[in-house]
Amino acid sequence: MDEETLPDAESLTPPYLHIAEALRDEIRDGRYPVGERIPSQAKLEERFRVSRPTVQRALRVLRQDGYIDNQRGRASEVLPWQTSTPVAAGPATTLEPEPALEALAGYVAAAFEERDVTIDAYSLTSETLNNALTDPVRSARRGELNPSTIRVRVLLPTQDSALAIPRLVADRDDDRPLRRLRQLSRAHGITLRSMFTGLAESRSDIKISVEFRAIAVTPIQKLYLINQRLALAGYYRVQQHPVTLGDDQKKDEIYDVLGLESVLFAYRTDSAKPHSRDSLFVTESQAWFDSLWSTIAEPVPFFE
Repeated sequence: MDEETLPDAESLTPPYLHIAEALRDEIRDGRYPVGERIPSQAKLEERFRVSRPTVQRALRVLRQDGYIDNQRGRASEVLPWQTSTPVAAGPATTLEPEPALEALAGYVAAAFEERDVTIDAYSLTSETLNNALTDPVRSARRGELNPSTIRVRVLLPTQDSALAIPRLVADRDDDRPLRRLRQLSRAHGITLRSMFTGLAESRSDIKISVEFRAIAVTPIQKLYLINQRLALAGYYRVQQHPVTLGDDQKKDEIYDVLGLESVLFAYRTDSAKPHSRDSLFVTESQAWFDSLWSTIAEPVPFFE
């Protein structure tokens, strides 16, 4: 099949939903009968000119809707979709909330298919972002994705601040949970920077900028801004759970947040409706991030 062109970058619908909709229509039209296998992920990548994570996300939508089955070790097969949950015709325009890592990974993968990639992140650590970038950066190193520029800015809490979380349940003045957080934050940050260092060494044609700055504030929300057109926002839910803080392997109860388990809500700009709720949310979120970055944020010292 000839290569297909996905809608322009400002479309309200992300690429994976367009792909899922196209395949769904072909299944309903009988192009792929029940029991027949749909094209492989490699062929779908070539057809739609997208990355493997984007294809995988589209197939996940079809599985959730009951159109295909994907057993380990074999291609996806069409199910009796007449008994599946009805799906509204036409591409989706509402971006549903999703688990943090799943949502961020999908949108970051789609962003890497554009010429210029910009990612701004505000979070307690860079763990979720780190995980979401792994596959797109690996694909770029292999030459499967070819952005011209990549700019990543990460805004974290300062390492020496007395943050509200994490803290020991029994003793709020015990600084071991904060020391543990600093170690984790440093490890994730170094891994993220090393990831792009490796990409720069193998792809000198890509202009790469990765910066970390910090402010003396405890994040109770996380925010990701992608290509200045998409905002992913979510809440940190404080919960009590046991961790090991010392060499004695003893478990201590702390108040902490688990960022990978949070839910992200997506807002996308619409060039035709610059004053819509979603467009204004993205615009204001970007302005908020930029204001912190250019004023009170300071370089993170653990990279110096």
